[in-house]
Amino acid sequence: MSRRVFVTALVAPLIGLVLTQGEAVAAPNFQVPFPCNQVWEGQTRTNHSPANSVDFNRANDDGDPVVASAAGTVTRVANEGSTSYGRWVEIDHGAGWRTRYAHLSAQSVSVGQSVRIGQKIGNVGTTGGSTGPHLHYEQRLNGVDQKIKFNGTQIYYWGTRSYTSRNSCGTSGVTGTVGTDSGASVTVRSGPGTQYAAVGSVANGATVTISCQTQGQTITGKYGTTNLWDKIGAGYISDAYVYTGSDGQVAPSC
Repeated sequence: MSRRVFVTALVAPLIGLVLTQGEAVAAPNFQVPFPCNQVWEGQTRTNHSPANSVDFNRANDDGDPVVASAAGTVTRVANEGSTSYGRWVEIDHGAGWRTRYAHLSAQSVSVGQSVRIGQKIGNVGTTGGSTGPHLHYEQRLNGVDQKIKFNGTQIYYWGTRSYTSRNSCGTSGVTGTVGTDSGASVTVRSGPGTQYAAVGSVANGATVTISCQTQGQTITGKYGTTNLWDKIGAGYISDAYVYTGSDGQVAPSC
């Protein structure tokens, strides 16, 4: 009997050690869910539901892009109408970790889609039980809301603080392929519209690196109709002529 007690006493702390280490490794290095260098005010409060969630605001934020705070797979793209989350997205990051993004005005991903960190998943809105445009954001582990961390640092509880996004700031850009129905080259402009001066051209079928994206003139091209313009080098081309494998914004805002 004393031998069994000795073995149990030895194994029990080892099991606890393994679980603790596993949980620490499992947590993704979450980033602020907005494009690189944007500054947002995050508010936490004790009567929030769930308690550890945060609401993000900044001036004139209605329609601003919301991006994935870590890579993962989309598990929910839902619309609760005028109640609860309204339009919302959930992303599974593995090892029990998920994030939720609520009150969106639009969703730009689908269930089962793989998303990379910094990829646009929707737009800030005021759908559901919301009294004004903002992003409701959660980090959850095995279905339970957790105190939120960005870049390894826990956010402020309880009250309001400003947060600067470092989401995808270190990336070299998103790769895309230029395509036109006619096979002609695409003109590179000095700004996001055909009214800007031509500063070069890029051939049909060429691979380009998009450093950032901005809104401008609405253009219809091979890949749809959009007001997004992609910065490549020192100029811009319409995203309507660039295939990246994902609809909507895929790079940080310029």
